[in-house]
Amino acid sequence: MFFNVLKIKDLVDIGEKKFERIPLMESQNGSLSAVAIKKDEIIDTHTSDNDAAVYVYDGEIEIHFDAEKFKIEKGELLMFKRDKEHKVIALKDSKFLLIKI
Repeated sequence: MFFNVLKIKDLVDIGEKKFERIPLMESQNGSLSAVAIKKDEIIDTHTSDNDAAVYVYDGEIEIHFDAEKFKIEKGELLMFKRDKEHKVIALKDSKFLLIKI
């Protein structure tokens, strides 16, 4: 077991890339990652092998599932089941935690 205190706002920066993903913890059963994405950028359609949750701690994103879309603002959490095709669109420069279990 290990202990580590992190400043959530400083976990990942957008930089020059469209988006950046930094794995914080990984196991056979899931992971925790910090993600930053620039305004108007898109993380293309994909699926997750795990159930997932997205917690936006800065900015605003939309997650599209087929005909449904959800706007997630700072301080909000969206949870969804695995094998659901989705894409992410940044409405603002944004940072979020991606939790896969």
